[in-house]
Amino acid sequence: MEFPRRRLLMVSEELGEGDLAALKFLSQGHIPMRKLEAIQKAQDFFEALQEKGMIEEENLFFLMELLYRIRRIDLLESHLDTSREKMERELQIPGRAKVSPYRYLLFQLSEEITEYELKSFKFLLGQELPKCRLIPQATMLDVFTEMEKRGILGEDNLSVLKSLCAEIDISLLKTIEEYELKLGEEEMVVTEAQRSSTGGTEAHARYLASSVAPDSPDSQNESSEVTYKMTSRPRGVCLILNNHNFAKARERVPELKNMKDRTGTDIDAGALKRVFSKLHFTIAEHRDLTAEEIRETVNIYRCKDHKDKDCFVCCILSHGKKGMIYGVDGQEVPIRELTTSFTGQNCYSLAGKPKVFFVQACQGDACQEGVNIETDSKEPDDSVETDARFQLECIPTEADFLLGMATLQDYVSYRSPCHGTWYIQALCHHLEHSCPRGEDILTILTAVNREVSKKTCQPNSRKQMPQPTFTLRKRLIFYVN
Repeated sequence: MEFPRRRLLMVSEELGEGDLAALKFLSQGHIPMRKLEAIQKAQDFFEALQEKGMIEEENLFFLMELLYRIRRIDLLESHLDTSREKMERELQIPGRAKVSPYRYLLFQLSEEITEYELKSFKFLLGQELPKCRLIPQATMLDVFTEMEKRGILGEDNLSVLKSLCAEIDISLLKTIEEYELKLGEEEMVVTEAQRSSTGGTEAHARYLASSVAPDSPDSQNESSEVTYKMTSRPRGVCLILNNHNFAKARERVPELKNMKDRTGTDIDAGALKRVFSKLHFTIAEHRDLTAEEIRETVNIYRCKDHKDKDCFVCCILSHGKKGMIYGVDGQEVPIRELTTSFTGQNCYSLAGKPKVFFVQACQGDACQEGVNIETDSKEPDDSVETDARFQLECIPTEADFLLGMATLQDYVSYRSPCHGTWYIQALCHHLEHSCPRGEDILTILTAVNREVSKKTCQPNSRKQMPQPTFTLRKRLIFYVN
């Protein structure tokens, strides 16, 4: 076994600024606030934990719990010889958890709150918390800390926070109410005698154990039976089909004479290349392909030998309509034709492995609204027939496929010429943020849905809702380490 201080050093080197802030926040109550505020490096934080007896040479459990709470599962597995499942079992033992349910609730809320919502909190608390309002880089954890200092937030004082959440995002209020209900139910079963000894701690432990990673198995090890193998290096190919210039379509197809170039698509492609490179994929980008060139390119990768790879990813950035994407010549390619190219029958070396498709293209037509916002639809003012079975028809009936669509059938998706598309930018942000924490792809796509659905195209309040469809049989986790 490695000397503990060497392990601590390796962990500290992989903790980012946000990770350290979260660890410090969760440790309040164990380390004095003044000391926490002075800490700028992870090594100093570990020294403070040692001084308080929270971690010892032969007992690093509190650090493991902290890393588990902030979802840095990769560090638990690579440096501390434990796993998500082991931590879940340990934290079900009464009295084992040291992080208070209240502080963990605040951390969970901070993870859910979007950048726009953070600005709303700062604005509404402007008089009470002028410091946070005036400091642009203040995070939600900073806001919570300042609220506690001002006496308007505490374990038994959630009324102000609940009022703010009710005004900003009702789902945040529901998270608090679920916490109160769950904690109340646990404490009701504790007898008066237990309360005077260990009961309160047991209730807290049970709450914490039940509130983290609800989709994870709590009584059996996570093995290849429940998680796709994802250990090969490189992990696989990330194929990016990036269509920007639609001059050919305007020239050759009269009904597409108003089809615009997809300005901003290179911002999306750059974000995808950056993120999937970090996730150990080999990047292959192809630009401005006609419909036939799209088919030819897909066929090249269908015929490749993927036997030493664990996954295949294909990102399609183009104009589209329901069930179709456009080549730059204005000819259509059915999405299902592309996905079925990689079934086990058509690409044997990917049989049993996850095939992931992200499609940034409109799936219907709508009027362009707002300033500097465009749609990935062919042109405005066309109607499209509704088909409730559309999403399922775009992927093969066999297992191990995931299709992430930027929008629902019949609707447009939005693209900023300066910042890229709502969907791809949110996808890349959450992949980059959540994959190092060991979150599975469906959890990540749920967070993407939440972020994109809150965006509004002014001035007519147009909205967008992505939709993932899948036949995955196991959890898909893109571990970073």
